[in-house]
Amino acid sequence: MLVRVKSPNCQSVDGHLAALAGQRVLSSEFNYRKEAELFGEGEDAEYVYQIIFGAVRTYKLLPDGRRQINSFHLIGDMFGFENGATHRFTAEAIVETKVRIMRRRGLLDAMVNEPECMTNLLRLTTLNLEHAENHMLLLGRKSSLEKVAAFLIEMDDRLVHPDELTLPMGRRDIADYLGLKLETVSRALSTMRDRGILRFNELTHRHVVLMDREGLAKLDG
Repeated sequence: MLVRVKSPNCQSVDGHLAALAGQRVLSSEFNYRKEAELFGEGEDAEYVYQIIFGAVRTYKLLPDGRRQINSFHLIGDMFGFENGATHRFTAEAIVETKVRIMRRRGLLDAMVNEPECMTNLLRLTTLNLEHAENHMLLLGRKSSLEKVAAFLIEMDDRLVHPDELTLPMGRRDIADYLGLKLETVSRALSTMRDRGILRFNELTHRHVVLMDREGLAKLDG
């Protein structure tokens, strides 16, 4: 299905595609099943993606077979921009996911005469760089408890669930994002539960109620 998104003056409530292009943007919408691949590492980077609903993980497989997740993309997020001609990571749907897709070249061409939109693109690129820097710090300088606390703070900031975090990703994903073992993530979450910082609403432990945000922030250091 083709969708035209209009955004006057490069501002958009519904998403960044229109905000970046600043004019009518021709895009397509696609549905992906859970675990379906959107693109693979090394494939041509022809398209830019924006999540309508669902969630996507981007990751690399290390030489020893381990998986390192570099980012989780949530509702409204854009991804797929690359410095080169190919993708550096593989992207998979974590849950049933719907995305809006448009050609990268078409988006860039639409922005040529829109200085404000080029500023928005620079802002997006800067935010992605900031996330990458924070993630490197998270992997290299924090204890396991601090890592899990930092992850929950990130999700609390990004997910619009003021009373409860509904995490689309499971503990295996969290472990591969934080560079930890699955058991270590489970122990850290149990420690936070025992300290009254959070509680779980379901057996899956994907529904998290943060009881003590100040205590969580202290754990993050």
